[in-house]
Amino acid sequence: MTAATGEQVKLPPRPLIRTFWAIHRGIVRLTGGRFGLQTPKRGAKFGMLRLHTVGRRSGHERIAMIGYYEDGPNLVTLAMNGWGTADPAWWLNLQANPIATVDLPGGSREVLARAASGDERTRLWPTFRDYPGWGSDLDAVAAHRPGETAIVILEPKAGPAR
Repeated sequence: MTAATGEQVKLPPRPLIRTFWAIHRGIVRLTGGRFGLQTPKRGAKFGMLRLHTVGRRSGHERIAMIGYYEDGPNLVTLAMNGWGTADPAWWLNLQANPIATVDLPGGSREVLARAASGDERTRLWPTFRDYPGWGSDLDAVAAHRPGETAIVILEPKAGPAR
């Protein structure tokens, strides 16, 4: 239910969400990142990046497209898995190995992932509303998940990208 109206929040069907992200990932791959990656713009849109992680069980590279916004030098996202009940595989991979690479419109960089907590989480959560696309009522949409949705911080890691 939305906080403002009390109406039930309708989410797109999960197969549609999964298909959209698979197509998006393919477009970025086929165009070498010329299309599909975007910089966030407060009040207009969240950014789009390509995240390279190492599979926690397979040890193979995994790639995911995720939305983000910038908080100083950090990139901030939600571990929401299309608002499904399970955490996304990329977040589980980062919990096992927090070092990853992100492709951004300006190039690639290595990052170190962690979950926001306490005052930092409290400060970051409302900022998602400044970047349309996360859901018209973020709290109501997040309530569809059985637990707290992790806010993931991708901090720049010193040294060259892998």
